[in-house]
Amino acid sequence: MAKTVLITGATGALGAAIALRLGAKGHTIWANCRANHARAERLAQGIESVGGVCRIVPFDVTDSDQVKAALEPLLAEAIPDVLVNGAGITRDGLMMWMREEDWRDVIDVSLGGFFLVTRAVLMGMLERGSGRIINIASTSGQSPLPGQTNYAAAKAGLIAATKALAAEVARRGVSVNAVSPGFIESEMTAGLPRDKILPNIPLGRFGYPDEVAEAVDFLCSDAAGHIVGQVLSVNGGIRV
Repeated sequence: MAKTVLITGATGALGAAIALRLGAKGHTIWANCRANHARAERLAQGIESVGGVCRIVPFDVTDSDQVKAALEPLLAEAIPDVLVNGAGITRDGLMMWMREEDWRDVIDVSLGGFFLVTRAVLMGMLERGSGRIINIASTSGQSPLPGQTNYAAAKAGLIAATKALAAEVARRGVSVNAVSPGFIESEMTAGLPRDKILPNIPLGRFGYPDEVAEAVDFLCSDAAGHIVGQVLSVNGGIRV
């Protein structure tokens, strides 16, 4: 059955892989981007080439006014069956030298974005009696690394928020879960010291965006109907 899926951060490596994977199932994708409209257009073309339908929805997930202006007209037409909160950024650095804006920006995108976008669609899901919310967390929120105090705090908070919201809304037909990637091939991990990281990954390699997308696809499916408030790790065994 074709679904409507809202994906925030859809032009990033993980967001795009998720959008393409779900688009290939024939779903209608509402692809959120903040500024990279050229990349969003290419993503839309890719989704349509695999049989999906894409609607680009530009807004900054941290801006309440932008979220309302972008989503209210769409929500008047339809309520998404699935929300994937995929927007996230890194601003790594040791906390003793971390700028306030680097702390705020990371928290605002991961946690503020989750709050604003989820709040916008949640009532419609509850009134309908069905919905899936999937939050893209990170292994950093479970086993933090030095230099990522802001990112670890954001993703750990997102995991806790996932569990709390799941307990609030499961009885009304809305399931909330998280996918927690480890080190995934992407722009975000391109500059990391692989010689130091790979020995700590039992599988011996970084993951691929498509592997994260498959986990999200599973949580969207009927097969995941009894999974609530869980964190599905895609990390090659770096945290078990």
